Amino acid sequence: MSTRYLLDTSALLLILKKDTTARHKLAIIGTENAYVASISLGELYYGAEHSTQVERNRAEVDELQRLSEVIFVDTATARIYGLLKHQQRMKGLLLPENDLWIAATAVQHSLTLVARDRHFRWVDGLALEQW
Repeated sequence: MSTRYLLDTSALLLILKKDTTARHKLAIIGTENAYVASISLGELYYGAEHSTQVERNRAEVDELQRLSEVIFVDTATARIYGLLKHQQRMKGLLLPENDLWIAATAVQHSLTLVARDRHFRWVDGLALEQW
């Protein structure tokens, strides 16, 4: 059985920027094993809107989201998010809100999260890989 991955916004940005290492790793795992959280898409679309080349960047995000299955937040995600946020607060740690939602999505679907942000290491039970 192959590992399935949730690509965090930081990993998706590497792919959009045509980073050879990230694109090579994506080719190895296969797009059929790579998923995107709707939260990450929102972050990418925000970046596109905030850029100087809005139309081009929107089109790149549109193309990227067609490569992988998008996973949407639901009630189960919300429960896991609540638990993770509580755990982080009890430790005196606070991850950015969107990153907590992305981590909850990975935990819910038993996906390995691909991210560059080191603070994801604070999340108990989260499989993490850095590209």
